[in-house]
Amino acid sequence: MAIITRKPRNASLRFQTYLDSSDITTSTPEKSLVVGLRKHGGRNAYGRITVRHRGGGALQKYRMIDFKRAQYDVPGKVTTIEYDPSRNVRIGLVVYANGSKAYMLLPQDITVGSSVISGKNVEAKVGNCLPLRSIPVGFMVHNIEITPGSGGKLSRSAGTSCQLMAKADDYATLKMPSGEIRMIHLDCWATIGVLGNAEHKNISIGKAGRNRRKGIRPTVRGMAMNPVDHPHGGGEGRSKSGSHPVSPTGKGAKGTRTRTRKNPLILKRRRP
Repeated sequence: MAIITRKPRNASLRFQTYLDSSDITTSTPEKSLVVGLRKHGGRNAYGRITVRHRGGGALQKYRMIDFKRAQYDVPGKVTTIEYDPSRNVRIGLVVYANGSKAYMLLPQDITVGSSVISGKNVEAKVGNCLPLRSIPVGFMVHNIEITPGSGGKLSRSAGTSCQLMAKADDYATLKMPSGEIRMIHLDCWATIGVLGNAEHKNISIGKAGRNRRKGIRPTVRGMAMNPVDHPHGGGEGRSKSGSHPVSPTGKGAKGTRTRTRKNPLILKRRRP
């Protein structure tokens, strides 16, 4: 997928790039698989901001993705390739032989007309969904469950995949996109292949307004605030005050380890 550069008619277009969308076959989503999406501005159920720098943004409708791939042993055909405002990877509408429809995350090399299927004994090829127990060692997989039956949770963004490195006892060893190595139960399901749209990470936003349409608000430095608003605030002129950098709530912001409980299933962290 090519990255397109804008002609620099003004300053905001000079460094702006975007992805070629010629692979998208329709701009109208399947009505039965779309629901309205309310914006929360980064606030929790109590109305308190728990995620900063969120708010506004263009209106979106949520496409319901079948992360479980629950139509077992029923062949399906990819009929459309669509844009999803909620994620950075393309989605495909799959129409199954029994008449049901579902959206799936599109891996590389899957196009309109491709056949996909999920099941315990299906062929291990790109787009098919199987338990880790049935996938050969060395294969690249995505949309992986953490606990059996929970639906895919790991490796769901553009260009990502995990490598199945080994199988022993009831666990498979997977190498994550971050470099972390962890074990997942063999009864967890995963989809074969590497997710498409890998060039997404190379896009240059180019102007602030493009981020505002995505619902991302400006980030203000803590040092520019008052002491009541941030631990870094206040002081005469710019002042580091000799303390370690922290978040607004006082937690370490530069690599401080905050995890207290060790997960025995994680064999190697992404950071040494």
